[in-house]
Formats: sequence, structure tokens, C-alpha cells
Amino acid sequence: MGSARAVNARRRGAGGVLRGLSGLLAGGLVALLVALGIAWYVADRTGTSGPGVPTLVWHALAAVAAVVAQRYADRHRGAGGAVAAAAVIVIAAVLLTTQWFF
Repeated sequence: MGSARAVNARRRGAGGVLRGLSGLLAGGLVALLVALGIAWYVADRTGTSGPGVPTLVWHALAAVAAVVAQRYADRHRGAGGAVAAAAVIVIAAVLLTTQWFF
């Protein structure tokens, strides 16, 4: 049974690796949004500084866009799926760069 999985993994090739990476990033954006939502709630209740509403909105928009693009990438093979998977990577990179590094 293990060898069948290895054969299937090899058949997926670069497209499968790209979709796997983009799926990981899409899930990470959703997890980050949840964590920020919890941090905002705690900060709001305790009166300390935390993430602001604009930060939550940008993270929510990026997470939704990434999940939609990932669903498309998972359901379509070929160039369309690859472009959608690449879009997830770009969305994650832009969000993390603009919201966390600058």
C-alpha cells in the first residue's frame, strides 16, 4: 500500500507540490485570521492595545480570496489551477509583507 502512495505522489509532480504549498498558505491565512480575532477580542476586553479593525478586515479579505482561489486550484488541473495556486501564494506574500513587515 505504501508503494501505491509513492507512485501517486510522483504522478502529481510540480502541480501537486504547488497546490500543496498554496493549500498550506491558505489554511495558514485562515488560522492567522482566527488568532488575530481572538487577540482583538482579548485586547478589547482587557483595555490593552491589539490588532485594529483595518488589520482584521485585510486579513479576512485575504483569507477569503485565498480559500476561493485554493478551491479553484484543487478542482482544476492545468494552467488554470496553477494560476489559482500561484494567486494564493501572491495573496499570502502581499498580506504578510504589507501587514506584518511594513
